Amino acid sequence: QVQLVESGGGLVQAGDSLRLSCAVSGRTFSSYGMGWFRQAPGKEREFVAGISWGDGRTDYVDSVKARFTISRDNAKNTVYLEMNSLKPEDTAIYYCAAGPYGVGPRRPMSYDSWGQGTQVTVSS
Repeated sequence: QVQLVESGGGLVQAGDSLRLSCAVSGRTFSSYGMGWFRQAPGKEREFVAGISWGDGRTDYVDSVKARFTISRDNAKNTVYLEMNSLKPEDTAIYYCAAGPYGVGPRRPMSYDSWGQGTQVTVSS
């Protein structure tokens, strides 16, 4: 079982930046995929970005491409989400997730470990 703890959320203004961190503990494999999801009030949880724990391949939803960057530090067992040029529509609870299917799956059901979430609020 993999344990995930997110941090780094907060209240920022439009155009600002934030970096989210996800501390990973427990047993992981190079085939694992790590993902960042977000859920706004009244909306379904949506995929934001993913990265392969082994080879670092990445995937992004179109709405965050060129603004967000996902990365991982295997030595520190940490996954990051660097968010730039934030917009009010980025406001949501952001969740870190881990799953055995590598980078690519965008459905929440493809991930079997989740963090508790961290709130990101972007004011206009």
